[in-house]
Amino acid sequence: MKCPYCGHDEQRVLDSRPARDGEAIRRRRECESCNRRFTTFEAPERPRLFVVKRSGVREEFDREKVLNGMVTACRKRPVSLDQLREAAARVERDLFDKWEDDVPSNEVGDRVMRELYGLDQVAYVRFASVYREFENPEEFSRTVRSMRNNSPDKRLAAIGADRAKV
Repeated sequence: MKCPYCGHDEQRVLDSRPARDGEAIRRRRECESCNRRFTTFEAPERPRLFVVKRSGVREEFDREKVLNGMVTACRKRPVSLDQLREAAARVERDLFDKWEDDVPSNEVGDRVMRELYGLDQVAYVRFASVYREFENPEEFSRTVRSMRNNSPDKRLAAIGADRAKV
């Protein structure tokens, strides 16, 4: 590491402490050449995961994008932002646990739907209507009926099968 003031690569660490909720280490350093002090942060490099869209386009996974979709689905519903943040974090963790490089976009959407079903069923139907591209009221009816009759995993499969028939 080089001093940001003089470029010398020798310094001493004066203080180290956790930072960013334990996700990084903050180090206070002093350059041995110019004696100026500066702060550095060390954090592990996060793995990168790419979402492969239906069109084949790849884009880097973005938890904020997942959260924004969930916030939209839960608009004017009794779901707190903290609950949605935790759900988005679970979606992200689950994807990083199962996939290494590329994840199909339907895997992301299915996990979001599972989380929303557990939080608010109206939000679940809202999200499903956009995610599954409902084109008529019958698709809403089938979704609501499947919610009464199936477990979350069977329900997701039923919505996908219903969509394929249309």
